[in-house]
Amino acid sequence: MKNQSIPSPVAWRLSLYLRQLESLDEQGVEKISSRNLAESLQVTDAQVRKDLAYFGQFGRPGVGYRVAPLIEQIRHILGTDRIWKVVVVGAGDLGRALLRYRGFRQKGFELVAAFDVSDATVGSRIGRIVVRHVRELPGLIRRHEVKLAVVAVPPDAAQDVTDQLQRAGVKGILNFAPTTLQTDNGLVIRQVDLAAHLQQLSFRVGTTPE
Repeated sequence: MKNQSIPSPVAWRLSLYLRQLESLDEQGVEKISSRNLAESLQVTDAQVRKDLAYFGQFGRPGVGYRVAPLIEQIRHILGTDRIWKVVVVGAGDLGRALLRYRGFRQKGFELVAAFDVSDATVGSRIGRIVVRHVRELPGLIRRHEVKLAVVAVPPDAAQDVTDQLQRAGVKGILNFAPTTLQTDNGLVIRQVDLAAHLQQLSFRVGTTPE
């Protein structure tokens, strides 16, 4: 089954399953039932079985799932059984925080470059990354065959940055800019709107009976 035909909620839950399974593996757990996996993530065991069934048969009735092999299978499905090179465009507070985070590589992602336009920022070092001017973006992306990018620029610059990334060959963007991006076919965008998430939290908390 092609990835495009998999419902987005299923793909999202795969990441949650993987996170939980990796935690169990670190604890030395070798097997888990769909019920126990479901309870830890507040879904139903039927949902777990249905989600995994999109990709094959991984468990045995009455036995459950072997944790380590299932981790390998889900990593393969998500494409994180290899290292993806990632660039960050925008080296402000958010971009710097992302560049300093050390947990990406163990999840299959390597931050290889950062870009900005500010004279005060270009040339500075964040962790092991030296911030480059955005005009260097196309050449570096093509040289390193980068397919994924994080956009953390002001909203009025986000569309131009997206266009540059797509022309250079990037196929997927994680967008932190609070704006809707217009793209051609073939570019996958995932929006991370922190304010919108906080609004959803305030809505849920505000409507929860005391």
